[in-house]
Amino acid sequence: MNLINPNDMDYHTLTESDFFRFVSQNTEAADIQAAYDEFSQTIFRSYVEAGDPHRLLFALIYAEVELQSLHDTLSGGKDGAAAYLKKALALVRRMLENLQAQVPPLSTAQKSDIQPPPFRWTGTLIELVELIYGLQEIGCINDGEASINELTGYLGKLLGVEIKDILCYNTYANIKHRKNESRTYFLDKMRERLNLRMQRDDAKEQARR
Repeated sequence: MNLINPNDMDYHTLTESDFFRFVSQNTEAADIQAAYDEFSQTIFRSYVEAGDPHRLLFALIYAEVELQSLHDTLSGGKDGAAAYLKKALALVRRMLENLQAQVPPLSTAQKSDIQPPPFRWTGTLIELVELIYGLQEIGCINDGEASINELTGYLGKLLGVEIKDILCYNTYANIKHRKNESRTYFLDKMRERLNLRMQRDDAKEQARR
């Protein structure tokens, strides 16, 4: 008996078994009995051990359709074959009922694995790259040992932005080519806005005195 590894199961694994071949050829009952036992054990073992239950689910769905087709076309066959065919169809349907109650739809499983970041970058790409280079240059993350690529990958993932390495480098090159005396437009704007905020806060405190 050569049982299938559950993790190697494909949608047509069950329909390519000896049991399907013997039933379709109206083989003698003794051979069908052994093939049916192997067919059943493959299903039971896969149900218990399968790492990905969707593989078994697809295989059972396909097997049910093929079994029903054989049942409809071989209704005039030998009594032994017809009996085992009916048993196999009942087994597949019962296992499908149990499995479908436990396995979420693929769309649900896939969506649950993808969680959007709680915060997202709403500035421009060039502003983010300027900030990343500034953080790396001042050495305030990992004592300055984090590379630009590492910071770009981490902050991009954290803020929901994908920045390819070449795009980051080209963006930095554009920043370097600025003609003004100060080329750090975004960092300058941050400094200016923060100073204005502190001035407003100072004015509010003075007004409360």
